This record gives sequence, structure tokens and C-alpha cells, in this order.
Amino acid sequence: MKKRIMAAVLAATMTLSLGACSGSGQTQGAGSSQAEDAGSSQAEDAGSSQAGDTDSRRSGLENMTFDQMKEEAKGTTVTFYGWGGDEKLNRWLDDEFARVMKEKYDITMERVPMDIDQVLSQLTGEIQAGEKDGSIDMIWINGENFQSAKENNMLYGPFTDKLPNFSDYVDGESEDVTVDFAYPIEGYEAPYGKAQLVMVADLAVTPDVPKSAGELKEFVEKYPGKVTYPALPDFTGSAFVRNIIYEICGYEQFMDMAADKETVRAAVAPAMEYLRELNPYLWNQGAAFPDSSTTADNMFADGELVMSMTYGAYDVALNIEDGKYTDTTAAFQFEKGTIGNTNFMAIAANSGNKAGAMVAINEMISPEIQADRYEKLRVIPVLDNEKLSGEQKASFDRVDLGKGTIPQDELLSKRLPEMPAQLVPIIEEIWAEEVVGK
Repeated sequence: MKKRIMAAVLAATMTLSLGACSGSGQTQGAGSSQAEDAGSSQAEDAGSSQAGDTDSRRSGLENMTFDQMKEEAKGTTVTFYGWGGDEKLNRWLDDEFARVMKEKYDITMERVPMDIDQVLSQLTGEIQAGEKDGSIDMIWINGENFQSAKENNMLYGPFTDKLPNFSDYVDGESEDVTVDFAYPIEGYEAPYGKAQLVMVADLAVTPDVPKSAGELKEFVEKYPGKVTYPALPDFTGSAFVRNIIYEICGYEQFMDMAADKETVRAAVAPAMEYLRELNPYLWNQGAAFPDSSTTADNMFADGELVMSMTYGAYDVALNIEDGKYTDTTAAFQFEKGTIGNTNFMAIAANSGNKAGAMVAINEMISPEIQADRYEKLRVIPVLDNEKLSGEQKASFDRVDLGKGTIPQDELLSKRLPEMPAQLVPIIEEIWAEEVVGK
């Protein structure tokens, strides 16, 4: 997801409207440990009827077989809310996936492009208003957004155990599907696709691409004003900064670190110093950064920058095919690896069509759809190769990933885990305080 909710705003809203829910909307921020008890006793009675309604509806669905869910969903519409900034994905969802869902299940898919902060704000408002048949069914979500939504009882679940394709084709023990930014999923999300950070350069212009933080420093000094990264909290820019932290500070210490700002500040201090050292050689001398990964990538395509970065590991091939990038453009990684994560789908707690959402999510993780996404969108599949038949494996093996891509085995061999969700916004705050304009 390209944007995150503002934790303080969500926390305030949830404290007022969902006090009976466990956890706190402040889980993304430094004050999460203090927010757990705030307002909960005051709203306990108010939330009880809502919880009862949710439990009743969930119980009805859980008593259905999957075939019964398909029957229940016939002729219905499923809304799918999520980031709409990827036009290739939008076209695929509208033209390919929606067609399959209509032809196979008589389900109409309605894609609603919306940033995740807006999605969760709308969902909060509907739950607050007591909407039992909410407008939001499926949600594209992950990271701290998922943690906050789950802890505030905004999501339906667990549900993955009811999906045949999850049981048949997904490795349910893999950390890629058991944790989301180190936060336990517990069946409240189903995998959508895998992503991994890569850097991008035109090898005809800069054949000497950096393979470490040390080499990156030499690179920016060699090409002054021609390198930068998106301003945090842009998702890609934030991932890049975390990758630098891993390069310089290691990653193991962060996996069980307390979400305490000063503890995190001390741990990332060497990386913040390194980033400050880059500033004089960056575009705009680090006084400001591009407002989004899209802006930064367009600057690269226009020749204003000599390096870009993306969480879509195979995007470079699609951009070459579309004429946005030159044929000599290629993705690259640091030798120590790059951060990867999984995109997920969740179901709103008050969804008006949970059966339809279940059917749609199950279809999204079918071998046929995952292979189609792999071929047309170059999205890393979420399925366990060992669970596929020979024919199913062949459908993935024959996909030509295109020019400029890193072979999948090499890419995944250097895949680093994401940080715990609660540390991400803290790091973003520290970066804003200690790096921008310094």
C-alpha cells in the first residue's frame, strides 16, 4: 500500500467510536502502550450490540460450506477497496479478474480506488454509525494499517481456513503468510502478491551500480544532484530507508524491539548519520525529497535522476515494454539483500457481502489467477511451488519475465524480512527530524 493512515487521527476516532474494541488506533505510533486502556470502559456497553451483530453474522458464514458461500454470493456485487495508483493493475482487475468472477460465479466486482487512510476512515465511520451492511467488502491492506485495523476489530476473521485454495496451494506455515510486518495474521488476511524492493538504473548511463551502502555513497558523490529517494512516509521511500538501516545496523535487533522512540532512535543512529552524509549530494541537496515514488520514478524516466527504486520487483520489464524505460535499464539489489513483504486482502468486519468476498479472495489465490498475474503484471506469486501439479508449475515456468529483471531465485535468496509494524512510523518520524534538510 502506498500510503498509511495517520495513527493519531485514527486513534482519536476509534477512542470515541470503538472504545469497546481491543487494542488502540495508536499502535502505529510511539505512544501505543499508553493508549490501550483509553476510553475502553466508557464505550463497553455501546459496543456490545455491535459485537453481537458481528458475531451473529460471522457464525452464519462459518456454518456454511464453501459451495454454499458460492451459492449465497451468486448475483451479488463485491466491492474491492484499495490503492488505485497502478494503472496496469487497475486494467487487469477490471478486464481480467472481474470477467472471471462474473463468468465463473455470477459475481460483479466493483473496484473502488482509494488510499488506505481513506478506506479505514470510511470503515471507521460506517462502524461508528452502526452500519451492519457496510459498503466495503474486500480491502487491499498490510503492515501497520492491518495491525491497527485488526486490533480495533475492524476486520472479519479468521477466514483463511475456509478457503479451499489457501489450504490446497499456500504454505500456511510460511512467515510470508503468518506474519505481516512481524505482526501475527491469525487468519485475518489472505495473500495477494509478494513484493520486494529493488533499485533501478540505466546501465548505459551508469554501469557502476552500487551493491552496498558504501558503494551508494560513492555513487551519489559521482552523480551529484542526480540521485534521491521518495519522501517518507511514501511506502517505497520508507522501505529504502529501512533497507539502509539493515545495511548499516543489521536487522535482527529490530525484530523484538520495543516500540519506544528513544530506543529506536539509538538503534538507528548510525544509519541516520549515513543518510545525512548523503544529503549534500542528493537532488535538492536533501532539503526536500520527491513527494511520492511515482514522482521520483517519472524523474528517473525523464533523465532528471540516474537511479530509481520500486517495490515491484519486475516493474522494470513492464516499463521497458511500455517504452517508459530504455532497453538498457535494469533492476539491481544490494549484496546483503533487500526488504520484501506480502500484499494481503482482508474483509471488513461489517461487510455486507462476506460470502462474495470469500469467493473472490479464494479465486485470487487460485493457481490460474496467480499465473495470470505473474505473466501480465509480473507479480511474485504467493503459492507454494511444492503444492502445485506439474501442469500448474509449467504455467509459471513458461512466463518470460522480460528485460532488466533479476532472476527469481536470486531475488528471493536475498529477501529480508520487514520490520515490526509498530517501528515503521517511529523510524519515519526520526528520519523527518534528523535527516530532512540536515
